Amino acid sequence: MRTVPTYWARIYVGLQVGYTIERVDENTVAGACHDFCDEVRLCVNCYPTYFVYVDGGEPGVVVELINYPRFPKEPQKIRDLALTLARKLRALCKQHRVSVMFPDETVMLEEEVETPPA
Repeated sequence: MRTVPTYWARIYVGLQVGYTIERVDENTVAGACHDFCDEVRLCVNCYPTYFVYVDGGEPGVVVELINYPRFPKEPQKIRDLALTLARKLRALCKQHRVSVMFPDETVMLEEEVETPPA
């Protein structure tokens, strides 16, 4: 039996492209997660969700990273991997923002906005 300290991160990403009616298939997200897991030796859990917000809602996916005993990682490494994967998923799903929840804080990643030269 193997045990590791419990630590997790959850990525919340919508599947509706920007403010259009176009949607990314959740299997596309799962495939991107699979590729990422193979690359960095990680285990994630992907499951569908539905976001309800002011004046609307949309389908989405929750991607959960855990400290899996087969591929143990330090909490900071899980945080770093979660943020890296969240950035990839934000770009893949063409989202303006993605939330990443940790046990102690929630981070919102937003698309970069270039400041025009003065």
